[in-house]
Amino acid sequence: MNVRVALGAAMAGVLLAVGTQVDTVTHAVDRSAHHAFAVSAVGGAAVATSPAVRLTPPVPPTSPPTSPVPPPSSGPSLGGCAMYPADNAWNSNIRNAPLLANSTQMINYIQAHGSDNLHPDFGENPSYGIPFVVVPQNQPLVPISYDAYGDESEPGPFPIPLDAPVEGGSDRHVLVLRQGTCTLFELGVARRNGSGWLAAGGAVFDLTSNALRPLGWTSADAAGLPILPGLVRYDEVAAGHIDHAIRITFGSTRRGFVLPATHFASSITDVNAPAMGQRLRLKAGYDISRLTGQARVIAVAMQNYGVIVADNGSNWFFQGAPDPGWVDDDLNQLKSIPGSAFEAVDTGPVRTS
Repeated sequence: MNVRVALGAAMAGVLLAVGTQVDTVTHAVDRSAHHAFAVSAVGGAAVATSPAVRLTPPVPPTSPPTSPVPPPSSGPSLGGCAMYPADNAWNSNIRNAPLLANSTQMINYIQAHGSDNLHPDFGENPSYGIPFVVVPQNQPLVPISYDAYGDESEPGPFPIPLDAPVEGGSDRHVLVLRQGTCTLFELGVARRNGSGWLAAGGAVFDLTSNALRPLGWTSADAAGLPILPGLVRYDEVAAGHIDHAIRITFGSTRRGFVLPATHFASSITDVNAPAMGQRLRLKAGYDISRLTGQARVIAVAMQNYGVIVADNGSNWFFQGAPDPGWVDDDLNQLKSIPGSAFEAVDTGPVRTS
C-alpha cells in the first residue's frame, strides 16, 4: 500500500445515472453526483464500525475472435477455494478483447515514465514477493485496528495468525485465506499490536462472489483490488498454466479507475496514463518461442489473461508469492520483454470521480 490520499467516490452510474459524461477516446466517465469518503488521520488509530456495502460489476465487452482461445480450465484455486467464480474479471480471458482506441499512446506514455521492460518482482530470494497463508475455518479471530484508512476498511476481528508472514519493505502486506468460507483478509502496512494487528487499512473479499468494494474505497492495494488473486504462484506455474490476470504496478497512473478496481491514487488527468484496474496484454504476435520453463508459462498467461494495474510502483513490475521452487534463470528471461510488446485492452469505462 503506497502512501496515498483517499479521494471522492462515484456511486452514480451504478446506483443512479446522473450527469454522466463519457470521454470519446477512453470512455472516461465523469459524474456530477458523488459521495465523498473522509480519511482518518494517520497517527491516530481508527477502527471501522460497519461493513462495506458491495457492488457487482458489469460483464466486460468482447469482440469477435481474432485468434484461438485456449479451452477453459477449471479455474484458479487455492486451499480448496476457487479464486473467484469462473466469470469474474480476474479470470476473464482477454486474448480477443477489443483494444483501447489510445492503446499505442498509453504504451508510449508508460514507456516515457519509467523503466521499459517487464520485471518479475519475486524469485529465489525469499525476501522478494508477497507472501500469504491459508488458515482453517476455525482459525482464532484477533482484533484489528487501523491508523490511516479505517473509514474505508472492514472492521475486525480477522482470523490472522499472530505469526502470519509479512511482506518486506514499506508495504508490509499480510494476506490470509480462510478455508471453508473462502474469505480473503488483507492488510496493508501491517504491524503486530498486542493481541492483534495494527494496519494502515484492511479489506475482506468473499471469493465466492463477484461483488466489489464500494466505489471510491481503497483496499490493501491502491486500486481497491484484492492482492492474492493476482499473484503468480509457483503451484500454478508448475502445473503449466496460469488462468488469471496478474498484478502489475506503474510509476505514473491516472486519476481514475476501471472496474473491478474501485479507487485511484493519482492527480494525473492525462487520458494516456494507465488507470487503476486497466488491463494490458502481451501481444499475441509477440514471439515467446525462445522462452523456456517458468518464463514461458507466465508469458502465455500474459497473452491470454494479461496484467491488471493494481498500485503505484516501479514500471512493469509484476508480483508473485515467495516459493523455494522459483528459478531465477527462468524468470530473468522475462526481463527481455519490452513494454512495447504490450497493448491496452478496453474492458470498460474509466471512472474519474
